[in-house]
Amino acid sequence: MENWIEDGPVTLSFADGVAHMTLNRPDVANGMNLEMMQAIHAAVMRCHGDPRVRAVHLKGAGKHFCAGGDVRDFASKGDGIGDYLKEVTAWLQVAVGAMIRLDAVVVTEVQGFAAGGGGLGLVCASDIVVAADSARFMAGATRVGMAPDAGSSRILPALVGFRRAMEIMMTNRAVSAEEAEQIGLITSVVADDKLSAHAGELAAQIAQGAPMAQSATKRLLWNALGVETCLPEEARTVATLSATKDSREGLAAVLEKRAP
Repeated sequence: MENWIEDGPVTLSFADGVAHMTLNRPDVANGMNLEMMQAIHAAVMRCHGDPRVRAVHLKGAGKHFCAGGDVRDFASKGDGIGDYLKEVTAWLQVAVGAMIRLDAVVVTEVQGFAAGGGGLGLVCASDIVVAADSARFMAGATRVGMAPDAGSSRILPALVGFRRAMEIMMTNRAVSAEEAEQIGLITSVVADDKLSAHAGELAAQIAQGAPMAQSATKRLLWNALGVETCLPEEARTVATLSATKDSREGLAAVLEKRAP
C-alpha cells in the first residue's frame, strides 16, 4: 500500500490498481468546507497523474458518507457568506468535473447520510454506487434557501427521471437505500456489515479490466449527459442565493433545529 495523502480532510492511498480516497472529517459528518473541497480536488488530480490508477474507491470516514455542506462553518461567515460560498462552490464544481473526467472508474460506498451538494452531489458524480441498507439520501439545497450544485441538477434527472428528481429536490425528503436502488440513483444495496468489502471487491474487479476500453466507455456515457455545461450556471446560482436573507435564515434554522 502506498500512502499518498496520509492526513487532512481527505486521505488517499494506492494498491493494486485502486486508489482509496476517504472523506476525513467524521466529527462533522464529513461536512464540506473550503479546505475539504480543495483536498478532494487535489486527491482527484493525484489520481489523474498516475496511469496505474484503474479504479477509485471513494468513501467517508465515520457514521456518514457526507451530510452536505458544513452549515456551522457557513453560518460563521456572517455577511461574508456570499463570497465564501462562491469560492466553495467553485472548488466543488472543479472537483466534480475532474472526477467525471477521470479515466479511472469511481466506485463509491455510502453509509449513513449522503446529502446536499457534497453528499448527494458526489453520489451523482460517481460511476458506480453501493449503499448500506441503512443509508439515506437527501437533496437538501432548497431547505437552506440554496439550489442544487455539483452537477446534480443535470445528473439526478438523468438517473431517476425529471418528475422524481423534481420531487426529491423540492421536498428534501430522505430517500431510503432500497428506493434509491429501485429508481436508479444508486447501483446496489448491501447489508451494512458487507458494505466496505463489497465496494472494495467491485473496485478491485474493475481494476483488472481493460483500462482503455473502460476509460473510453466512461467518457462516452458522461459525454452523453453533457454535465459540464451545467456546472457554471449552478455555481452562479448558488453564489447568488447564498448572499440572500433566505439562505442565512435557512442555515440558522438548521443549526437551531427549528422551522425557518
